[in-house]
Amino acid sequence: MPWTNALGIVGAAVVMSAYALNQAGRLASDDIRFPAANLGGSALMLVSLVFAFNLPSVLIEAFWIGISGYGIWRVRRERLISGG
Repeated sequence: MPWTNALGIVGAAVVMSAYALNQAGRLASDDIRFPAANLGGSALMLVSLVFAFNLPSVLIEAFWIGISGYGIWRVRRERLISGG
């Protein structure tokens, strides 16, 4: 298996694990680990897509990274405001 496919598989596993933990009530969406896992997993999938280009998938991952970045910013801002 090419290393690029392995990166994409790991990325998909990270994103799906975060989502499953969120749905199971074990990882809250306002826990910084949730958007961080989504950002990291999506970045790994995006790297794999550079080598096996698929425009719709690239767009999804790019938006996923942007939304996750916003989530990280929001959590950090709320912690700063609340002093936590």
